[in-house]
Amino acid sequence: MDRPPGWSVRLKLTLSYAGLVMLAGSLLIAVAWVFALRWLPKRNDPDAVIRAHPGAMVIMTGPTRSQLMTGFAPAAAIALAFLLLLGLIGGWLLAGRMLAPLTRITDAARGATSGSLSHRVALEGKQDEFRELADSFDAMLGRLEAHVAEQQRFAANASHELRTPLAITQTLLDAARNDEGRDTVQLIDRLRVVNTRAIDLTEALLVLSRANQGTFQRGGVDLSLVAEEAAETMLPLAEKQGIVVETAGEVATAVGSQALLQQLGTNLLHNAIVHNLPGRGRVWVRTAVSPEGVELSVENTGEVLTPESVSTLTEPFQRGTERIYGDQAGVGLGLAIVKSIAVAHGGSVALTPRTAGGLCVTVRLPAAPQAALVSVAVSH
Repeated sequence: MDRPPGWSVRLKLTLSYAGLVMLAGSLLIAVAWVFALRWLPKRNDPDAVIRAHPGAMVIMTGPTRSQLMTGFAPAAAIALAFLLLLGLIGGWLLAGRMLAPLTRITDAARGATSGSLSHRVALEGKQDEFRELADSFDAMLGRLEAHVAEQQRFAANASHELRTPLAITQTLLDAARNDEGRDTVQLIDRLRVVNTRAIDLTEALLVLSRANQGTFQRGGVDLSLVAEEAAETMLPLAEKQGIVVETAGEVATAVGSQALLQQLGTNLLHNAIVHNLPGRGRVWVRTAVSPEGVELSVENTGEVLTPESVSTLTEPFQRGTERIYGDQAGVGLGLAIVKSIAVAHGGSVALTPRTAGGLCVTVRLPAAPQAALVSVAVSH
């Protein structure tokens, strides 16, 4: 934003300090002047009588008011000039010292606007308003730097994942061109599989972007119904894998987007079925209400996981410490989408490895107020 040039804050503070010093000095001189005039006679009368209080008289001989004016006024002017000079110099130095932390914060902000997010203000000393501002600014820079790094890493991973089906498609088309006798039916089937995966990945990226932006309508959503619908949707896949899915729990109403929370539940259940023990695995889906809000937990059997590998599961295109590639189930965004949707709704996601193997994912969301609960009950 273009702004017209103006006075600096340091100059304004300097003038304010100098004005305050001048005002205090002028008031002090005025008080002294009024006090002196009260006890001096109007003319040079050696027999002038001044009454100090009833019943008492004092006879004074000395300077008159005109003589005081002649001697006092120049001294007062010199004193005021000295106070003005002292106020300007002292105010300038004092303002510069007080604004030094603000200058460092401004330099860090300018560096951030130019793309340098690694610089920190790091003010020393005890806590005060400037240091609180500097600490908050450093924390903001840290979060911004981490967010930018995450976005760059996500863009690189997404580009790689999107390039894989395109490269496979290009290879299949080149092979079909060079081999005129190739079975086109088989080629079409393989192209359809590759294209379906590319579409799934693109839709997952759109859902993730929508959740991160937080631009969605909110209403009362019963997580128990979300769990039931997700179980019905994933039932064919669970039967194919030989996985038993159990749902239980109480009515747990949150405020949010029905579509996004349904996507959250479906992703959790899909992840629990895919990363399980084929033919003998189990999945438990539960909802609950706690003092902190409402919960949706999905627990599944599976391989033994370490806390280190679990900590990376909500990162895009990650499974433990290995990347998700095109020949594996899913697109590597299931739990990343779950985390983004939960955070966009003001909630959190906790991942806990099971001792016997497998994973327990618990999503905690703020509970809906009473008005939203009534509207959900009426709609049902």
